[in-house]
Amino acid sequence: MRVRPGAVGAVAACAALAALMTGCRNDAVPAWGYPELRTTLRSLSAVLEEGCDETAPASCAKHLDRLDALAERAFTQVLDHKLLDGGYVAALNELDDARARRAAAAGQALSRHDPHHLPFRRAVQAERRAYEHLLAELERLRTAPPPGDGTEPV
Repeated sequence: MRVRPGAVGAVAACAALAALMTGCRNDAVPAWGYPELRTTLRSLSAVLEEGCDETAPASCAKHLDRLDALAERAFTQVLDHKLLDGGYVAALNELDDARARRAAAAGQALSRHDPHHLPFRRAVQAERRAYEHLLAELERLRTAPPPGDGTEPV
């Protein structure tokens, strides 16, 4: 069998191109995904999705208070896995600000004897949105591959 001189080069070029396109991966690396953080996020999401009565901000505020322990657990897990980044810190700051606004608005509503005080209702809604943002940031951190996990070409 006679092989043309250009055919060997073409086959070698195709093989090199295929290797570059697919990359060489270390498939023996264990899966990442932070299962304990996933469990915490599911719990946090479930409590958040239970919802609260928008017409009763005081009960909604109590509902949001239930999320504190889960958010603290998620924070501990983020630190344990060294996943802390700027987006997550910004979401935590947003949540802290929303909590402070809700506390101030709750004080105003209490002093006015008006549990449906509009600023209180808005503050509760803002805190709920801050929790949703925090949840999105946590999910982003959890699903992003860690550096050096074997998915980069060798």
